Amino acid sequence: MTLTQHFRLEEFACRCGCAPPLEVMQRIPPLARALEVLRAEVRAPVQVISGYRCARHNRKVGGAVNSRHIWGDAVDIQVVGWGGKDLRELVERLIAAKRMPNGGLGTYANKPLTLHYDLRGIAARWHH
Repeated sequence: MTLTQHFRLEEFACRCGCAPPLEVMQRIPPLARALEVLRAEVRAPVQVISGYRCARHNRKVGGAVNSRHIWGDAVDIQVVGWGGKDLRELVERLIAAKRMPNGGLGTYANKPLTLHYDLRGIAARWHH
């Protein structure tokens, strides 16, 4: 199912193959629209590494107990040629310019090319 010009629902699906609940399905389209803004800015595909995760799969991959991935409004993304820190700085600028919704931004030392972004509605920032 197509959500936006460049994103399909399948990209955000739980990797275990389970069907997301309806309330999760409603949170994914706004996330895809936000990623369209980022894609237009970087002028390259934005790869969804992890989107929605059911609680079981989230535990299996070592996700936080209250992970936004469980709610369906979070993604871990990569863009070829961009590091997670550089993506974070760009998303910060897009949020400041009110082109993307504010939310969580996280980077991880063990995943230097990956950025976590979510739509929790308040600024949350971390680096692990």
